[in-house]
Amino acid sequence: MLGLALALPAAVRSHFASFPEGGQARDFLQVVQEQGFPAYELRHDTPHLRAAVRELTGLLRHTACDVLLCHGYKANILGRLAARRVGIPAVAVSRGWTGESFKVRLYEWLDRRHLRFMDHVVCVSEGQAAKVRRWCGVPDQRLSVIHNSARLEAFTATDPTARQRLLRFFAQPGTPHAGTSLPDDGSANRSPITEVVLAAGRLSPEKGFTVLLEAARTICAAAATAGIVIFGEGSLRGVLEARIAELGLTGRVVLPGFRADLDTLIAAADVVVLPSFTEGLPNVALEASAAGVPVVATAVGGLPEVVSDGETGTLVPPGHPAALAQAVLELLRDPALRSCFGQAGRLRMQELFSFNTQAQSYLRLFQNLKPNPLPVRLPWGMALPHD
Repeated sequence: MLGLALALPAAVRSHFASFPEGGQARDFLQVVQEQGFPAYELRHDTPHLRAAVRELTGLLRHTACDVLLCHGYKANILGRLAARRVGIPAVAVSRGWTGESFKVRLYEWLDRRHLRFMDHVVCVSEGQAAKVRRWCGVPDQRLSVIHNSARLEAFTATDPTARQRLLRFFAQPGTPHAGTSLPDDGSANRSPITEVVLAAGRLSPEKGFTVLLEAARTICAAAATAGIVIFGEGSLRGVLEARIAELGLTGRVVLPGFRADLDTLIAAADVVVLPSFTEGLPNVALEASAAGVPVVATAVGGLPEVVSDGETGTLVPPGHPAALAQAVLELLRDPALRSCFGQAGRLRMQELFSFNTQAQSYLRLFQNLKPNPLPVRLPWGMALPHD
């Protein structure tokens, strides 16, 4: 969202708002403010839905915006109601559904039932658009595909300390969130880690990290100096930690938790892996390619639109640890292939997934939504001059 706002023309004015979410959005809103954009943390949230709609309605009138851009099922539903009261179109961004838990599945069911009532739906990939057409009944004239974008500028310079910080996760298995203690089985005498396979995402079933652990057994047996780091937090942490211990991979596979410096750490990895069962268009894949790191990913959702098989990385079937391991090992054994894939991936990001390209697509969408001879203000008050 911030990348889009930064890429829009200087005459465009952007405002950001978030539901409270127990304070989870404050760090993002602070960054937004530091970049010079007005940011609002709404006071009301679930279960006070009527109050939340009233508050959001007031904010839309205060900012005098002409289009509301919504991210997430709560923003879609409550935002549409508020936008109707103000008389402006509401646009939903559909990123995908995880089915992580019963509660999440219920919310996502509501979202799918509701998308057809939005003025327009933007899907982040062709794969997600196919799901929205099939499951939500959104007609083509109210549906667009605008890809997520990679923050290319974040990967133009290499952090010289990033590689050592990445390797340090394997050197300190006893630190918090770095796995359980090393077993007394001689593992302390293992060869030092010199190749790093990186994965990142919510530790939940749809991300496929249990499959990655099964693949890790083969990877670590065949590559004595390879280690696997999985960044993120979620409901499966305990399950993953237990399985790492069962497989004898403590110290070879580590779970450092959430990291604010993930950008630099991705760029320092040798291979980035996405073993997901479902995806929209994941930022991890975009950022890995932007950083010039080859990607091994499952051929689900929008991943085939990001990863060009055999050119910028390798696509494998979901739920197949043997295929995943084989693809990773091929790259670990061939530095020249890694470099070739990485360079091709960065070029692909520059050509197809820049924020400038995304911004132009959104501008065209908003202009078509609300033709106006006067200056048009875009999401959260973005002001667009009339041509």
